[in-house]
Amino acid sequence: MSGYDALVVGAGHNGLACACYLARGGLKVKVLERRARVGGAAVTEEFHPGFRNSVAAYTVSLLQAKVIRELRLAEHGLRIVERPLSNFLPLAGGYLAIGGGLDATRREFGKYSARDALRITAYWERLNRVADVLRAMVLDTPPNAGGGWRDALSAWRTARRLKSLDMPARRDLLGLFARSAADWLEDWFESEPVKAAFGFDAVVGTYASPYQPGTAYVLLHHCFGEVNGRRGLWGHAIGGMGAISEALAAEARRLGVEIECEAPVARVGPGSVRLEDGRELAGRAIVANVNPKLLFLRLLEPSLLDKEFRERIERYKCGSASFRMNVALSALPRFSCRPEPGPHHASGIIMAPSLAYMDRAYVDARAQGMARAPIVEMVIPSMLDETLAPKGAHVASLFSQHFAPDADWDTRRAEAVERIFDVVESHAPGFRASVIAHTALSPADLEREFGLVGGDIFHGQLTLDQLWSARPVLGHADYRTPVQGLYLCGSGAHPGGGVTGAPGHNCAREVLRDLGGRLK
Repeated sequence: MSGYDALVVGAGHNGLACACYLARGGLKVKVLERRARVGGAAVTEEFHPGFRNSVAAYTVSLLQAKVIRELRLAEHGLRIVERPLSNFLPLAGGYLAIGGGLDATRREFGKYSARDALRITAYWERLNRVADVLRAMVLDTPPNAGGGWRDALSAWRTARRLKSLDMPARRDLLGLFARSAADWLEDWFESEPVKAAFGFDAVVGTYASPYQPGTAYVLLHHCFGEVNGRRGLWGHAIGGMGAISEALAAEARRLGVEIECEAPVARVGPGSVRLEDGRELAGRAIVANVNPKLLFLRLLEPSLLDKEFRERIERYKCGSASFRMNVALSALPRFSCRPEPGPHHASGIIMAPSLAYMDRAYVDARAQGMARAPIVEMVIPSMLDETLAPKGAHVASLFSQHFAPDADWDTRRAEAVERIFDVVESHAPGFRASVIAHTALSPADLEREFGLVGGDIFHGQLTLDQLWSARPVLGHADYRTPVQGLYLCGSGAHPGGGVTGAPGHNCAREVLRDLGGRLK
């Protein structure tokens, strides 16, 4: 049985980041990947001759600057460009554009509410004060409840950070964790388009209404990011999201990491991994970059877990109700409200005009399996990246909500596609006629293809009982599992979902502590 210091199960971006840091710490590391290429959900593939795009993950902001710098991703070819506008909402009789500077955004808000235009500066300042404190905790290991001196020290550091907030900011923090996005936004703004523009971040990848308590935190979670040092922006990786994974893999190989694709794992156990082809590999540490439900309920021998922990994992909430499409287009979509080509085509185009619209989409999905009028975000990355489509043609990413994870997607996939296309066509007449080809990934497809249980892009819902010291389960937030030598480095660990690299970075630090190394 071949031996390694660490075996990493899953070559998604967090697994690759973890492998790089472990190798930097002097360990002999091997990564095992089920699919034919590295990247997991952060991968770029050709889906029609001449048309390439990110397959699942589709936009950049949350990737940690420390990871980009220390793992030399730019030296391996990664280039991220920012959107000229953050978001664009096509509306009946008009539109709302966010970005291009504070003055431009203020003018846009003023079209719908003079009061909202005046409040935007204070809103961003208040939100960013809380986000900055939480952003500083992203690369920390959360303290385990009832843990030892290291956990006590971590809790003390966290308390110091929170103490740095004044009382109004502490009240904001409490509200953002406990309240609904609608409640939070309605305290600030009065116009429906403005509330919708911000409220979209509260439901993207989340199976919930914006009126549901806890969704304000999901909004906040999406504020942690930056692009090229500029906070709060969203961008595009030239070559698609696979460029991030390929850069990580290049650095891993430079550091001596072995990466084996088409190597599905059948079982993990203390100090060993058994592959589906019958091979067994030994490792002082086994690091899993998979959803906690996959790890503990499918890959691990049941007898290794106590009954109470296993029941907790069975109740661990997954399901984001997302439907992901790539579309090859013969022409650029033209929006009724702003038909001329412009920077709005290179933004996140949000087709959901109000919080009430988003709520109806959720209610429909709960009752009927899918929204009658889905929430659709369109991104046209070929506006920023000419490598993705033939000259004159385009690719569009469609990321849509709400589609129930437990619906029969083998029979209803085509119906979902038509409903999504109906929404786009209603804002951009002629869109359907420009479609050359498309792919469609339902929640069930996202689970089958990428291991996203319930289609959950975050590896577990971002609710208060599944965050920080309670992610994935209270008492095991430090990336160590109840099985000695088995670690969790994926988005099911702190700080949660998104293409961040943070769980991989943090997990590597804990593995190196246990094996006598040091994070470098």
